[in-house]
Amino acid sequence: MAKNSGKAQFASKIGLIAATVGSAVGLGNVWRFPAEAQANGGAAFLLLYIVCVLVLGVPVMLAEFSMGRFGRSDAIGVFQKIAPGKHWWVVGAFSILASYLILCFYMVVAGWTLEYLFASVTGDLFQGLGGNDTDAVYQSVFTLKLNEYIYTDWKPTIATCVVVLINMFVLLKGVQKGIEKMSNIMMPLLFVILVLFAVVVPTLPGASEGYAYFFKPDFSKITPDVVINALGQTFFSLSLAMGILITYAGYYPSDTRLTKTSITVSLLSVLVAVLVGMTIFPAITSFHLQDHELHGATLVFLTLPEVFAQLPGAQWWSACFFLLLFCAALTSTISLAEVAIALLEDRARFSRKKATLCVLLPLLVLSPICSLSQGTLSWITVMGMNIFDLLDNTTTNIMLPLVAIATCIFIGWFAPKNLMHDEMTNYGSIRSRLYPTVEFILKYLSPLMILAIFVWRFI
Repeated sequence: MAKNSGKAQFASKIGLIAATVGSAVGLGNVWRFPAEAQANGGAAFLLLYIVCVLVLGVPVMLAEFSMGRFGRSDAIGVFQKIAPGKHWWVVGAFSILASYLILCFYMVVAGWTLEYLFASVTGDLFQGLGGNDTDAVYQSVFTLKLNEYIYTDWKPTIATCVVVLINMFVLLKGVQKGIEKMSNIMMPLLFVILVLFAVVVPTLPGASEGYAYFFKPDFSKITPDVVINALGQTFFSLSLAMGILITYAGYYPSDTRLTKTSITVSLLSVLVAVLVGMTIFPAITSFHLQDHELHGATLVFLTLPEVFAQLPGAQWWSACFFLLLFCAALTSTISLAEVAIALLEDRARFSRKKATLCVLLPLLVLSPICSLSQGTLSWITVMGMNIFDLLDNTTTNIMLPLVAIATCIFIGWFAPKNLMHDEMTNYGSIRSRLYPTVEFILKYLSPLMILAIFVWRFI
């Protein structure tokens, strides 16, 4: 049985779940999911997403948990411990690179949430609106706000740097006092706010149209592209193939039930995505905003403020939502940064402080460059994409699927035969009826499905 080897651990089962759910239930669910659902057919996308989570997400998560707790190291070290002398460590290196590239532009999105939270609290977000304003006025005001807070230079750049410093503050405190403590506060707060919105939104007039869009699938909208996007969303929402789960599993106590943990995290991730959809789409249809251009950042940062502006207590509702979004952003960026920090601690034997500074200080330059690619640096494009979109598309559609395929092939065919069984059963102390099914999926179904979808995108 793998020993702890002095590795830091989560102090409690609640903290373990909160931290792992926090890594999964982040920006991928609250910011990215509604935009993907809107762009890919609503309920049809939701259905495919749930299928991908259950059929592909849970087994791949279990594989990463098993490898991480067995190896108790960074993503590269885990592959080296399981397959010494082989070149499988490259898969771990690729996952760390992917997570750091994602971190570069996630810091920018987190900065946007901080800007909007501050502007909601101060009321600046709603300046220029009066009681008799029309929809056209709302649209013009918030389009200007979008340009001011996102598609410009100084405000989002400063906010991005502030988020980097907040991450630094939390991560310098370590696993228990930093990551776990932060997750124990942020995750309950996130769920409370989400439930509050989900209870209030059904009282809005015309909300039923939004529920129909989100829950009544139109199967004609299911295309190969929609399937690909659902798979990509699964990777993001569960933090698969980023090295996060392998790293966090190294902090799990030896008696943690991996199967139960993976199912709990996956179901909570789906629950958050559903609650977010139940909040956003009925609110949009209630105020007849469904015909506006609702894509990407626009959906959350333009359309929702329009909704809040037409509600009594606009500042309060807006502040609650962007506090929710900031909680999600912070749990995401913290977990992504921890992947690279663990690498420096384990590979280079850096102290916690030195590793944290080496990972985060470069982001005070790299993330602002991503932010500026929405403004002054928007002229820099590759294949028609600015730097922000290039990182998003490259990691989502290329790097994460490749790492996931390699991880499935490794754990299914090249890792020691009993490794995953031993970890899932805690070395025989508990039963695991799911193991045969998970083994079959990882060996055959997952790599073939991911590969087929991956190839189809390029065809």
